[in-house]
Amino acid sequence: MVFDVELRGILGWSGRRRVFLGSAPADLLHRMSFADVLDENTGLGYQRRFNRRHSLDFRKYIQQPRAATIPLTFNLRLPAESAWQLNEIKNGTARLRINSGARKIFAQVDCQHRLGCLADLAVVLPFMTFIGLSEKEEMEVFSIINGKAKGLSRSLLDFHEASLAEDLAAERPELFIALHLNNEPKSPWYKALDLGGTSTSGLLRRASLRTMQKAVKRYLRQTKSSVKDSPTTAARIVLDFWIAAATVLHEAWQQPRRHLINKGVGVYALMTVAADLYREAERHNVVCDRPFILKRLPDYVSCIDWSNNGDLAGLGGESGVKSAVALLRSAAAKGRLKVARHG
Repeated sequence: MVFDVELRGILGWSGRRRVFLGSAPADLLHRMSFADVLDENTGLGYQRRFNRRHSLDFRKYIQQPRAATIPLTFNLRLPAESAWQLNEIKNGTARLRINSGARKIFAQVDCQHRLGCLADLAVVLPFMTFIGLSEKEEMEVFSIINGKAKGLSRSLLDFHEASLAEDLAAERPELFIALHLNNEPKSPWYKALDLGGTSTSGLLRRASLRTMQKAVKRYLRQTKSSVKDSPTTAARIVLDFWIAAATVLHEAWQQPRRHLINKGVGVYALMTVAADLYREAERHNVVCDRPFILKRLPDYVSCIDWSNNGDLAGLGGESGVKSAVALLRSAAAKGRLKVARHG
């Protein structure tokens, strides 16, 4: 096997992981690496979607006379038989030989935006590469490095947590239920939650995974479902609720960009209504299923103008959600009073 690219460096440690450290021209590192961006359609990958402006800002900076950067972080993925060989020479020095025909051998663990727009620049950059991490281990490293990073999608970190959990239903039932809404073909939210990656159906995105899981957490807290119901039972009830909501509010659901049903205030308020209906069913000793929800939900939502300029316009934050919930509950109370008067 002919190896026609050679990088010299040293073998060292990062915590308890063996790493190779060196430096190389940016255009070479760009050519030999890739960002494993999360594909929301397949669930493969883990990186955030590429931000070209962010990358161009670094390109402009790194060409300045006194510019510098911390090492780019990669992983040399296995198997390596025909792609690369790493050999220790002496005293910790090492040689990484690469078959350029193998093309991209470095997975970009933490350097996607620094390297993304440097394909034509030969500026020399330092790098550190892990050796043979699995994709799951890469994700763990990425999450630790970027967990507090500004601008990083919280939904992407939620997706990482779900992927790394041993028992997601037990550890994070709200996240388990939110992902069930996104992954279940019968759900009106099917593939419609923004996970922070890329998707060919991006225009269909209605809300973020973070928004939904926080709304579900609110529902679980208000109903104490996590104590009384299994996560799968709670997921069934929440799914039934959203199927009913998309049915009752069909026009608004079909035009998400013109209505607030899928925005934060709408999602939070509606999940509070779901909790109200759950407690009502409990009081009457009936099952909180789709027929029950379809019968009661219209009292809450049918008289509300859900358009962007309607009854919920301008409401935001916790106080806005409280106002929206009060409005929905008031509508339901009026509906019950009307029924009582005509009864």
